[in-house]
Amino acid sequence: MMTRRRWTWIAPLFALLVTGVVFGQRFRGPSPRAGLPEDRAGVPNWTIDKAFKSDVFTFVRVEYDSSGGGRRGRGGWGGGWQRWATDWPDSDLNFSFRLQQLTSLKVNPEPITLRLTDPRLGDYPFIYLIEPGALSFSNEEAQALRRYLLSGGFLMVDDFWGDFEWENFRDQLKRVFPDREPIELGLDHEVFHCVYRLKEKPQVPSIGAAWQGRDQGITWEWGHGGNTREVHYKGLLDDKGRMMAIICHNTDLGDGWEREGEDPWYFKEFSEKKAYPMGINIITYAMTH
Repeated sequence: MMTRRRWTWIAPLFALLVTGVVFGQRFRGPSPRAGLPEDRAGVPNWTIDKAFKSDVFTFVRVEYDSSGGGRRGRGGWGGGWQRWATDWPDSDLNFSFRLQQLTSLKVNPEPITLRLTDPRLGDYPFIYLIEPGALSFSNEEAQALRRYLLSGGFLMVDDFWGDFEWENFRDQLKRVFPDREPIELGLDHEVFHCVYRLKEKPQVPSIGAAWQGRDQGITWEWGHGGNTREVHYKGLLDDKGRMMAIICHNTDLGDGWEREGEDPWYFKEFSEKKAYPMGINIITYAMTH
């Protein structure tokens, strides 16, 4: 049975502590399975106390198989692509850095990726799954995810848009929990207020979509089928009412983390105001409930 540690959090005013120094150089190296780039994509490194090297938060990304190419071919490796690798490693490195910078949580400077069937999965209380619009679980993966969540683990799902991608993810989720439906989280839910008090459910578009819609104030992405204007945050609950998973639909928090170093306007409007506060709130909630 996995245990969740209680952490003391610092909730500073959200002013990032660097001026003109932002990260996220685009990595175009080998497969994500080859490990992190030697230069950490420009993200600063830090050390952790050797006496507590196993007592730190590690950002864990889920590897999975995709059923076809779908809408985007990002996250390439081995001459093709895998959607699970979208925004990797910049997103994970940047978020890990900001998490240790803006909170008192001790964070592993090296995020990792795991399959759901990896025996190490139960060592980590939080996992992140991105771009599930063409997600395809094996039976073993569906069973492993069910065990993980019912044992106290927490899943964050991010970056998928429109009706088609939602339906695919919902179908895969039904294979994990045939008897459960995710519920829409109201803005009064603690996850929107536990560290940063958000006044709206944050919607973060890709940096390209943000620029296209900048003059019109458009914060959603086009071309995914169905309604993408309305952002959704849904929770999947266990029998005791604990939220086991948060599902972030019609938003792309990961791009807000990944692309923070590419444009000052995007950083200010989406990374600083939305993507990082929501991400930190989710981690806080996951680790304290």
